[in-house]
Amino acid sequence: MVIKIIQMVIYPIIAFIIGIFFMGLFRKIIARIHRRYGPPLLQPLIDIIRFFSQKGISHGSLFTLGMILSLAGSLVVLLFIPFGKICPLQNSGGLLVVLYLLLFAPIGIALSGGEAANPNISIGISRKLILALGYEVPFILIILSVMVHYRTISFAEIVKLQQSDTWAIFKWPLVLPGIAYLLILPAMMGMRPFDVAMAPQEIASGPIIEYGGKYLALYHIEHAFSVFITTAIFVDLFLGGGVNIGFFFVKMCVVFILVSFVNGIFPRYRIEQAVKYLWRWPALISFVGLILVKISGR
Repeated sequence: MVIKIIQMVIYPIIAFIIGIFFMGLFRKIIARIHRRYGPPLLQPLIDIIRFFSQKGISHGSLFTLGMILSLAGSLVVLLFIPFGKICPLQNSGGLLVVLYLLLFAPIGIALSGGEAANPNISIGISRKLILALGYEVPFILIILSVMVHYRTISFAEIVKLQQSDTWAIFKWPLVLPGIAYLLILPAMMGMRPFDVAMAPQEIASGPIIEYGGKYLALYHIEHAFSVFITTAIFVDLFLGGGVNIGFFFVKMCVVFILVSFVNGIFPRYRIEQAVKYLWRWPALISFVGLILVKISGR
């Protein structure tokens, strides 16, 4: 019991540090692609500290509660995802619980931003929710494929089965769902070509345009958790997790760098193009993968 309590305290801190590192690494990679030096790796952390020192204006109670709901949802999701040997709630839920909890972050941002009644926020929120609908369809099919193949909804059990056999990404029935997950990763992280919800050049960062001070700091903290969560889920489901934290972190770095290169190369989709792409290729590939998993399991 004491160990689980310690893990519940330590795990979010580790996830925050890794998420912040990835945010700084992302800026550095994009800068180098653009032939610039770029900001230091710790710049996201410096920004968060600076935001907390500035004054923030609330547009109402829902403006604050929505941001708290979004951050709380991400914190709870963390506790269900194995990170090496750390997984405080591995016996309290599984993939189905995570599917529900992942909705808290976008819904919280939508409730918070909606209170500000800014036209750019309304456009950004509508795009964010439509994009979420676009990648949730293939994501659910991917999750179903993994659950059907391994005959369990437990994250920890799926990781254990991969470590005793072969990574899921290299097993024939799960190759297609693994490819589909890679295709939707940029959309789940809000990176190009799927950064339609923020789109600074079009709608001035959309949902977060009215955030300032501590609210903007909390948003960046939630984003750090979100980057960690989406990457860690892929590593657990398809790359066998990690026998320790270091090995898990290396796998996460490889996946994140790959997604960052995609962001640096491709232009932004329009929202209808993004949804059309997500429902055509990742959804189709994951659906075919689910059928193959079902057939091979008989």
